[in-house]
Amino acid sequence: MAQDPSHDHRLQAIELDEDSLGAASRDQDQERQIAIFDLLESNVFHPEGAERGPYALRMSLVENRLALDVRGPGYERRHLLSLSPFRGIVKDYFMICESYYQAIRSATPRQIEALDMGRRGLHNEASELLQKRLSGKVETDLDTARRLFTLICALHWRG
Repeated sequence: MAQDPSHDHRLQAIELDEDSLGAASRDQDQERQIAIFDLLESNVFHPEGAERGPYALRMSLVENRLALDVRGPGYERRHLLSLSPFRGIVKDYFMICESYYQAIRSATPRQIEALDMGRRGLHNEASELLQKRLSGKVETDLDTARRLFTLICALHWRG
């Protein structure tokens, strides 16, 4: 979806609920900060029924569901998504990320590259799933969905 400057369907602010955030390593915290920075620099975010943006997004966990609170000019809505479809991918993603972070300290370039390819593949798979789960609620491009998935991973998973 091409951005329409007259409507400005993009995020201008992102907040993660502090109570929903899990403990993060230095690498994970850096990844989260980079995702927020990159997301604010370039994104496509078009909530269903919204005439124009830009939008503010607050992400949190509510009763083991992902809450996306979206606000914009004349628009305010909460979208709740079940986390169940993401659990397996997130578990695998965390495992491969941990291996990747360890590898960059001691592995060969070939091993690091293989882990990074696996990590990117899982990230893409999860991002496509997020786009499907947001269908009819919010339209995003793949890069925006990738960065949002990084932020979903930052939230503390309960249960």
